[in-house]
Amino acid sequence: MTDHSVKHSTFTLERTYAASPAAVFAAWSDRDTKAKWFAAEDGRYTLDFRVGGTEAVHGRVEADLVARSEYHDIVPNERIVYTTALFAGGVLSTVSLTTVRFAPDGDGTRLVLTEQGTFLDGREQPEWREQGTGDWLDALGRQVAQR
Repeated sequence: MTDHSVKHSTFTLERTYAASPAAVFAAWSDRDTKAKWFAAEDGRYTLDFRVGGTEAVHGRVEADLVARSEYHDIVPNERIVYTTALFAGGVLSTVSLTTVRFAPDGDGTRLVLTEQGTFLDGREQPEWREQGTGDWLDALGRQVAQR
């Protein structure tokens, strides 16, 4: 008999960027720009940034990783809400709901990302997801600083 487990986790990450909300949002919504900070080594990366649109990123760690997202709510320069299913070796590992908010902060932008995740059968841990998400938010900061 297989031992199945479920772990739930929520985390919130905040970043402040020296770029306008419109510039930070554009770095998130434009496929070529987002690929630079989010999926740089994935030649199969796709992004259809619209409500009902999808995104797919592929990676290689110990097994093939595929993250498939669907956008549910987009308010330009203010908010993005999407769900993601992460597969490792073709097996579902996590399902999450993410909300990203963009707000003016002086001459820059305050970004607040909240993710609520369901982690299945110990295939991924919440702290790994939080660390990885923080890393790509830092990469986003480097990307918007170049503009």
